[in-house]
Parts: sequence; C-alpha cells; structure tokens
Amino acid sequence: MAYDLKDKLVIGISSRALFDLEQENILFEKSGIDEYSRYQIDHEDSILKPGTAYPLIEALLKINEKLGEDLVEVIILSKNSPETGLRILNSINEKSLEISRAGFTGGKSIAPYLKAFNVDLFLSKDEKDVQTAIDQSIAAAIIYDPPDNFNSENDEIRIAFDADAVLFSDESEQIYKEKGLDAFIENEKRNAGKPLPEGPFGKLLKTLSLIKDRQPEGTNFVRIAIVTARNSPAHKRVILTLRAWGVHVDEAFFLGGVSKDQILKAYNAHIFFDDQDAHIKSASHIVPSGRVPYKSDSPLKNT
Repeated sequence: MAYDLKDKLVIGISSRALFDLEQENILFEKSGIDEYSRYQIDHEDSILKPGTAYPLIEALLKINEKLGEDLVEVIILSKNSPETGLRILNSINEKSLEISRAGFTGGKSIAPYLKAFNVDLFLSKDEKDVQTAIDQSIAAAIIYDPPDNFNSENDEIRIAFDADAVLFSDESEQIYKEKGLDAFIENEKRNAGKPLPEGPFGKLLKTLSLIKDRQPEGTNFVRIAIVTARNSPAHKRVILTLRAWGVHVDEAFFLGGVSKDQILKAYNAHIFFDDQDAHIKSASHIVPSGRVPYKSDSPLKNT
C-alpha cells in the first residue's frame, strides 16, 4: 500500500534552508554548475553545518517521537542533481534527522512537485520558488540568514506568526496602505465580529492547532504565538477570528508599533513569519526568520 501524506503535516525544505550552503552557492554563482558539482562530489563526506531552518526542522521531527506517531513529514526539495545531493543526504544521516524522502530536480523548477508531495509549508532561500508556492496557495517563506549564537529551546517548539497577510488575508492591510490608520481601525471595529479570511498560513495554523490538541494532558511542547502591529481596538477581531476557527494560540502580542525583535527574543522562537522585509531583517538577527511574499496578483505586491 502506498505511503499516504494526506493526513500529515508535510514540510518541504530546500537544502540551503536546512544547511549552511552559502559558500557553495557563491561558488555556483561565480564559477558555474560544473565547478559546483565537482566541489560537492569532492566534499560529499564533509558534513554540512546547520542552516537557518535546522532548529525548526529538528524540533518539528521531535513531535513524532513525543506523540508516538508520525504526524510530521519533512521532505528535501532541492535543485541539486541526485549526484550532488548525496552530500545533503549524508549530512542528514550523520545528524540522525528522521528525513527519508527527497526530490532532486537537477536545476528544474521545484514548483510542480509541491502539490505532488502534498506540501503544507515550503521553506527556501530561492525567492522565485517561494513566490510560485504562494501563488499556488501553499504556505511558504523566504528564509533569511541565521542569527548569530541562536540557542533554541530543546523541549518545546515555538513558532511565531505575524497576523495580516500571513495568518489572515491582506485585505485589512490593503485598507491601511490605501486609506491610512484611521480607516483601518474603523474597518476593524465595524467588522470585529466577522472572522478574517484565511491568509497563506491560515491552514498551517489550523493544522498545528490540531497537533496541539493531540498533546497528552498536562503537556504543551508545541507553542504558537502571534506577534502583530495591531493593537486595541483592532486586536478584538484577531481574537474572535481564532475563536471562530477553533484555534488556540499560547501567546499574542499586540504591539501597536513597538519593535517586534525584542519580543521575539524573549519568546525565543524557532522561527518567525512576517510579510514585511523591515520586520524580518531586524528579527532575523535574533531568531530564525522567513518572509512571506504577497501573491503576484495582490495590490500590495509592489507597494
């Protein structure tokens, strides 16, 4: 019987998001594919250092162990060839990561394989691949360089999300960008009891919430936080939306313009997802971070 991915949380991740391959990428860009291939083959037994998303993936895979069932599946999706990809597989085995599935496309687009693998979340440093995933309504983020000296929480997994244009649609943010803060606040007050539409990470949040519900009583090793620029009175619609979705989050911070980076440092997130480059740049110096691009047809795409 075929192995079914439909009832699992499937994470697709590029090799550069999982491991530190920046020097190898520079070699590829400067010297081309042939030189890069020779280097990877010559160094295929040299184990790669962890990349930005490594702590997240390591923590996610521990959920299976803690719950005693395989709910999380991680799949390597890389533009490496199978031959140059051997170094990545060797590094996975050396670090005892429970990752057994991979796709190496030899330079071709990864996009057609995201839905084929039922990917719920795609993480990559390739902006074009991430954009394609978002346009296919798959949660995806462009991973930024890792922070220095990040120490993750080993016994818990902590994921932080921005609200608008990440968990929720960007329609309220469009009002803010087009008409200003007063119009945004008035809209949120008027529609406080109307749940916000799902954004690109809405389904992922719901899936994580279902996993949280399977935790043994008295335990909470999957923690979720919302870190948003919204504040009173715009916070109410967020809380009521989560209630309507049947989703429980552990922490929420309605910052109203206060910088997010120190909150994220205190929370010690394994990863933070936001749509604003300015927020991600500052946060990425403190915690692993990924930017969620707008859909190509969004009015916010070029603002």
